[in-house]
Amino acid sequence: MEARLETTILKNLIRNESFTRKVIPFIKEEYFSELDEQTVFNEVKSYFDKYTKSPSVEALLINIDNNTKLGDNVVNNTKKILQEIGSSTEESQTDWLIDETEKWCKDRAIYIAVMDSIGVLDEKSKRSKGEIPELLKDALSVSFDTHIGHDQLDDADARFEFYHTEEEKIPFDLEYFNKITKGGLPNKTLNICLAGTGVGKSLFMCHMAASALMMNKNVLYITLEMSEERIAERIDANVMNVPMKELPDLSKKMYDKKIDKLKDKTKGKLIIKEYPTASAHVGHFRHLLQELDIKKDFKPDMIFIDYLNICASHRVRPGQGANSYTLVKSIAEELRGLAVEYDVPIVSATQTTRSGYGSTDIDLTDTSESFGLPATADFMFALITSDELEELDQLVVKQLKNRYNDPTIFKRFVIGIDRSRMKLYDCEQEAQEELIDNAVTYNDDVPVFDRGKDKFSDLKI
Repeated sequence: MEARLETTILKNLIRNESFTRKVIPFIKEEYFSELDEQTVFNEVKSYFDKYTKSPSVEALLINIDNNTKLGDNVVNNTKKILQEIGSSTEESQTDWLIDETEKWCKDRAIYIAVMDSIGVLDEKSKRSKGEIPELLKDALSVSFDTHIGHDQLDDADARFEFYHTEEEKIPFDLEYFNKITKGGLPNKTLNICLAGTGVGKSLFMCHMAASALMMNKNVLYITLEMSEERIAERIDANVMNVPMKELPDLSKKMYDKKIDKLKDKTKGKLIIKEYPTASAHVGHFRHLLQELDIKKDFKPDMIFIDYLNICASHRVRPGQGANSYTLVKSIAEELRGLAVEYDVPIVSATQTTRSGYGSTDIDLTDTSESFGLPATADFMFALITSDELEELDQLVVKQLKNRYNDPTIFKRFVIGIDRSRMKLYDCEQEAQEELIDNAVTYNDDVPVFDRGKDKFSDLKI
C-alpha cells in the first residue's frame, strides 16, 4: 500500500499541477523509502522550483539521462517508474489524495524520527539524547497548512466574532497595571521592565511570579543573574509575608506549615531554573520547556527571564563581532518568538544607560545597549526611584510603550514597595493625585491624564 501510494503521489506531482502546488512545499526527499523514487521526486521538485509548473514525463527522462551523478541502476529504475507513469490513464480525486498525502507525510516523519532516536540511543548518531524530544516534536507537528490569508470581506463574520471574543490575559494584582493593560498581559507577548541597578527589576518580577502562582497559574522563572535559591527566597518572603531576614529564623515545623498552607491556596506550580550568565539562549529555554513537559507534565502559563541583556542569542554566535544593538535586538526577537510559539506572555527586564541611572524621567532612549529592544517589545515601562520616594516606600512607574492601550492614559503612577518582603502594593489615591494633579474624568469617574499637563517634572524626586 505504501509503495503504491508513493507511486500515486509521484504520478500526480507530474500530471496534476493543482495537487503539486498544494503539497510539494511539505514533501521531503527522505519520505520516499526507495532511492529511485527519491530521484524522481528530486527531479520533479528541481523542475517545479525553476519553472513553477509540473514537468512532463519526457522532460524528466531527458534530465535523468543528462544527470551524470546517477548510477546506471538508478537511471534504469527511475526510467521504469516514469514510463509506468506515462502509460497510466488512472485519475485520482485531488482532495482525497491531498488528505492521504498528508497522512503519509506524518507517518513517514514519525517513522524517520523514531529511527533517528534509536540511532541516538545506540550511539550511532552525532546527535545528543537531549535532542530526541525535538526530533519527535517536529515529526508530530507535520501538517499541510491550507490557510492562505484573511479575506477582508469574505471573512468578515470571523473577524466580528474575534472583536467580541474576550482575550485571555494574566491579570496583575496591582490596580493601575491592570488599567493600563486593559486587564493584564495577553499571551504571545514580550513585556519589559526598565530600571537602574538596585531599583527593583528582579523584585518586580519575583512579585509578579508570586502573584501569578497564587492565581493558580503555572510559572517558569529563568534566572541568569541570581541563584535558584535566592529567587526562591524572595518568592518565599512574598507569599509567606515574612521579611527575608526572618526566614532563617523560622523553625522547620513553622516553615512546613506555611508551605502546606500555600499548597492549599493554589493549584499552580512555580519552577525556577538557573543558567550561567550569558550562556543560555532560546534553544536552551525551548529544551527546558520540553523536558518539563515530558518529566513533570508542566506547561507554563507565564515565563519570566531575569534578565534579557545577559541572555545569549541563538542566531548571533559569540565571536561574530556583532554590535550590542544587533545582539540585544536578536535576543528580544527570539524571546518574543518563543512567547508566540508557546502561547504565553514573557516578562523580562533591562538596564538603563548611565545617563538614565539617576534620572527622574526615564525615556525609551535610556534603554541600555540597544534601541532594538523597545522596538520589539509589546509593553515596556520604567521603574523610577529617588531619595524622597525611598523614604515613602514608593516607586514611580512610567509607561514607555504600550500595544494594549493608549500609553498616555496613566502615563505615570505610583506603587508601594516593601523591600523586606519583596512585595509591591497599591498606594492610596492621595499618592496618585499628588503625581497626577491635572487629570480629567471620563466614564465611571476614572481619572485619565490630560495630555501634556501632568506636573511630574515639577516634583522633587
